[in-house]
Amino acid sequence: MDIVNFLVTYPLPFVIALGVLVFVHELGHYLVARWCGVKVDVFSIGFGPEIFGWNDRQGTRWRVAIVPLGGYVKMYGDANAASTPGDGLDTMSAAERAVSFHHKTLGQRAAIILAGPAANFLFAIVAFIFLFVARGQPFTPPQIGSVVPGGPAAVAGLVSGDVVTAIDGWRVDRFEDLQAQVRAKPGQTVELDVLRDGRTVTLQATLRLREDTDRFGNVHRVGQLGVTGGGAEYRELGPVDATVQAVRETWNLSVGTLGAIGQMIMGTRGTEEIGGPIRIAQMSGQVAQLGVVAFVWFLAVLSINLGLINLFPIPLLDGGHLMFYAIEAVRGRPLGERAQEYGLRIGLALVLTLLVFATWNDLVHGRW
Repeated sequence: MDIVNFLVTYPLPFVIALGVLVFVHELGHYLVARWCGVKVDVFSIGFGPEIFGWNDRQGTRWRVAIVPLGGYVKMYGDANAASTPGDGLDTMSAAERAVSFHHKTLGQRAAIILAGPAANFLFAIVAFIFLFVARGQPFTPPQIGSVVPGGPAAVAGLVSGDVVTAIDGWRVDRFEDLQAQVRAKPGQTVELDVLRDGRTVTLQATLRLREDTDRFGNVHRVGQLGVTGGGAEYRELGPVDATVQAVRETWNLSVGTLGAIGQMIMGTRGTEEIGGPIRIAQMSGQVAQLGVVAFVWFLAVLSINLGLINLFPIPLLDGGHLMFYAIEAVRGRPLGERAQEYGLRIGLALVLTLLVFATWNDLVHGRW
C-alpha cells in the first residue's frame, strides 16, 4: 500500500470521524454557553499549536489544532482549557461578570457542562433516525428458529417456535434485542419470558462464555445462548417510529456499554476490548470502506461512547465538573482552589493512565 492510499484508508477517516464528534461535543458546550450569556474566547478542535483559525464578530477564536485527539471551549474567566478559574475573578467589573462563566448560577454552569455529552447522544439519535428512514431498521422476529443440542437454551428447555418476550425483565421486540442482552452477560444465569402455545412460561438459562474475534482483530468475551433466529430483514420506518426506535437504540447501547464497563471493573469481563486512538483509526478506515451506512452507524456508536466517557465523575472530564458542582450544591459554596487543583491533577493522571493502557491494548491485541 503506497503512502497516499494509506492516508486515505486510515488517517483521513479517523480525523473525519473524531473531528465530527469532537465538533458536536464542543458545539453543545458553546451553544448553551452563548444561550446563558457567557462569552466564549476559544473554540478549538484539537490541542496544541494552531493549524488555522479565524475570529468571529463575538470575539471567539475558532481554531483547528495539530493534535486531533479532542478539543475544548475556553470561556471568559477560564484560566485554561480545563476550565480552571482564572485570576482576577473577584476584581471583574459588572460588565465582565455578566459574561463570565464562573459568575453564572450553579444551574447554568451545570447546564453548559452537561450540554457536551448531551450533544453526543443527540447526534447518535439523529444518525439512527437518518439510517432507519433512509435504509430501514434491521429486524428479525424474536422467534427461536433452531436450538443447538446440549447448549444453554436446550438445557433450559427452549424449543423451536418459542417467542422470547423478555430477558431479565428487559423487553424483547427483535431477535437483535435478545442477541445484545445475551452477548453482554457471559457466564451469567438469565431469566427468559417465553411465549409458547399462547401462554407465557419463565425459563432460566446459564449462558456460555465464548471468545469472538471481530474483523479488526479484537477479542470479545461474550455470552452464548445456543439458538438461531429467522431471516433478517430491513423494516421501513416513518419519521415518528424512527425517532422512537433511535432513542431506544441509543438507550440500549448506552446501558450495554455501561454494563460491559461494570463487568470489567468486577473482573468478569476482559479489558482487552478497551481501545485507544490506534484501534479507532483502524476501525474508522475499515468501516469507511464498507460504505456510508456502516460509517454513519460507527459514528453514532462512537458518539455514544464519547458522551458516556465524558460523564464519568473524573476531574478534567465533564463528569468531574458536574461532581464538583454537586458538592458545591451540598456545601453551599465551591470547593477551595487547592482541592480543585489536586482533583484536576488526579483526573489528569487517571486520563493519561487510561490512554496509555488503551494504546498498549491496541499494540498488543491489534494485527500489526
